[in-house]
Amino acid sequence: MIKFWLEKTWVQYLLLFGIVGCILFYWIYAFKSPYEFQWSVLFEHNTTYDKHFGLELLHGLLTTITISLISAAIALLLGVFFGLARLSEFKPLYWLATAYVEFFRNTPLLIQLFFWYYAFPQLLPDGIRDWVYFDIDMTWFGMKIAFEFWCATVGLAVYTGSYMAEVIRAGLQSIPKGLLEAAYSSGLSYMQVLMKIILPIAFRNIIPPLGSEFLNNLKNSSLAMVVGVAELTWTSQDVEALTFKGFEAACAASVLYLLTCLFTSGVMNSINRRLQVSNGTPRSGLMDRCLDCCLAPVEKGYRNVSRTLRRAERKRKLKRRARAEVGVVPLWQVYLEKIWVIFVAILKIAFVLILLFLVGKTLIALWGYDWSGIKENLHVLTLFRFPAPASEAIYWGLGGLVLTLIMSIIVLAVSFPIGLLVGLGRSSRNQLFRIPCTAYIELIRGNPLIMVIFWSYFFIGVVRGGNYLDAITSATIAMTVFNAAYIAEIVRAGIQNLPSGQFEAAYSTGLGYWQTMRKIVLPQSLKQMLPAIVGQSVAMIKDTSLAYIIGATELTLAGQIIINRRTDLIFEIYTVIALLYFLMCYSLSLWARRLEHRLSPEQVRLEM
Repeated sequence: MIKFWLEKTWVQYLLLFGIVGCILFYWIYAFKSPYEFQWSVLFEHNTTYDKHFGLELLHGLLTTITISLISAAIALLLGVFFGLARLSEFKPLYWLATAYVEFFRNTPLLIQLFFWYYAFPQLLPDGIRDWVYFDIDMTWFGMKIAFEFWCATVGLAVYTGSYMAEVIRAGLQSIPKGLLEAAYSSGLSYMQVLMKIILPIAFRNIIPPLGSEFLNNLKNSSLAMVVGVAELTWTSQDVEALTFKGFEAACAASVLYLLTCLFTSGVMNSINRRLQVSNGTPRSGLMDRCLDCCLAPVEKGYRNVSRTLRRAERKRKLKRRARAEVGVVPLWQVYLEKIWVIFVAILKIAFVLILLFLVGKTLIALWGYDWSGIKENLHVLTLFRFPAPASEAIYWGLGGLVLTLIMSIIVLAVSFPIGLLVGLGRSSRNQLFRIPCTAYIELIRGNPLIMVIFWSYFFIGVVRGGNYLDAITSATIAMTVFNAAYIAEIVRAGIQNLPSGQFEAAYSTGLGYWQTMRKIVLPQSLKQMLPAIVGQSVAMIKDTSLAYIIGATELTLAGQIIINRRTDLIFEIYTVIALLYFLMCYSLSLWARRLEHRLSPEQVRLEM
């Protein structure tokens, strides 16, 4: 009887409205907290500080968008270059691209930003360092663009570029090899094949994952606050420090992040629909029509320019064909081809020499490290316990690498079953489960992890009547909730990737929903989900470094404590921290790659 009524759509919506109404009634009328909500701080001008905090948050959002756009453009260029280099037959270039991708993908962005901000300027000559610190200072739309801004932008671009390089490489490898051979056999040069055939097809295929990287880049820009950039997250914390209204500030920042991410996702989905080749008419929504209006002048200008270029190219080909029919090859063309071959050979030799020089300088720098200082402080990086902890200290006062591993294991163990259940609810046809699970996933994935950490700290503190959790527990809860949302999307994608006939055949044999999921669907979809789940685990291990921001003594904070005591070990400590993270993450990455190759043996490496 209950099952019969729960299958009715109107009953599902009625129950949802009832649950939401009960929650709102309890929150507004029944729930009592010593925390006094004051939403007016976001909409009124504060006479004490002569600021309008709502406008300050919008100004922080503008800084976030600016950093995201500039870093995304640079990252796309880096991704194209290193993505092509990953397919190059010239081994030194391939090795360099592989080293770049693997290192920056397997070390936390927070550590990289610290290196760009604290360590990299120390490598520069004194005059250039002074210019970087004091003379790079400009204003754009009220934003102060100084060294901190460019440090965050470049660091974010280099980090995101490593991910885009892998996306572009995968897109290039998805192109049939016969298409590449046919292009070369038709007489096209490398650049012609690249610009006219390979990249247009590859970019059409990689728009969805590339859009995900743009969204991740936008959310990762929240870490610019650690180097002093007044972006949205930093501004929300500034509002909290001035007004002591952290709940309101975090809520406003989360809404702005969510709206920005939803808008970006809508634009990327619209671009994907425009570029897809289909027999029918693509669905046109509000976002599609707005994008058409914005891109109409650009498309018109592009058509005019491309028409002129095509005419010039056509005339040049006619002249070349006429000379070929006569059998006359200009002498300058013969010499030009020989010069080009020599020039390419010189470039390769110069590249190898420069690469050997950089490797040599790196080895010399590593040889000159104060390894005795590293040895003296290695126990702090791995176990922390400095100073001697009290007997009741959480995790017995352990910190550093051990605490990072403990947090990672707890987050993985708890977030997987939560993500599995939420993913099943997201795939369900019952709106009573589908809508709450979808709202949870979109809300969490639409905000950066650092905001989720702040939420777990402030929100749980408000619910508990002002009794805030310690930093380690708050960070662990936040990472569990955050990781579960991503695992839920992986589970949903794995389930939806199965043919619908699997479900129909299972139901036709008399199996129920849970029997179908447990015996038919999940065993098959788990094969497709494993590489993605391992990849998400790698990202989660790197994300444990964000616990540093609220004072959890994991590996990053342990390193910072050592640097505060021994400023002469800044390069050594950052190198060891990056190496420890790299070893953990790269080991899991290799396992994920082996799983992917074992589960997809038909993949063939494309070489250009």
